[in-house]
Amino acid sequence: MRSEIAKLHNKLQTTFIYVTHDQTEAMTLGTRIVVLKDGIIQQVDTPQNLYNNPDNLFVAGFIGSPQMNFVNVKVVKTGNDVSVQFGEYTIKLPESKVKPLIDGGYVGKDVIMGIRPEDIHDEAIFIQTSPDSVINAEVEVTELLGATTNLYLVCAGQNMTATVNSRSKARLGDTIRLALDMNRVHIFDKSTELNICN
Repeated sequence: MRSEIAKLHNKLQTTFIYVTHDQTEAMTLGTRIVVLKDGIIQQVDTPQNLYNNPDNLFVAGFIGSPQMNFVNVKVVKTGNDVSVQFGEYTIKLPESKVKPLIDGGYVGKDVIMGIRPEDIHDEAIFIQTSPDSVINAEVEVTELLGATTNLYLVCAGQNMTATVNSRSKARLGDTIRLALDMNRVHIFDKSTELNICN
């Protein structure tokens, strides 16, 4: 049905308004999407920009499947480096994320780090080239989807999901090494739920 609506839209070259609760329909059919929560507009944007640059926690969690991981972290500064801490991990943030956190007075405060499952990697090459963002996690569930596998994990007492290649050797009960793509993380204010680094 989606492909038929898309064909009709292209043929008629006119504006359609399509209301749906299905994010896949919204992402595949829409050129601009209005994300509503309780009747209040959260963000109006292109599908790709909603995915890459969500304005707040709600939009970040609504767009994407599996849902974005949300990890409670503390912002810390050591010398010129700004990092996030959770459990035994202190992971340095890239320069692009640092200025908004310092300017906003977030150093020493708790925030929410968001990272999409596809930005958590178990490939050896990624782990070798990103040693500063490596974590250990226990595999609680594996979900084979053909080309990819979803790994449901526990790391430092927090639940996470990673979407990895189906050739991954991770199995139920394993403790595995993973690397976070810190260039793709989002940082949200805990009280306002707004994206600090957007």
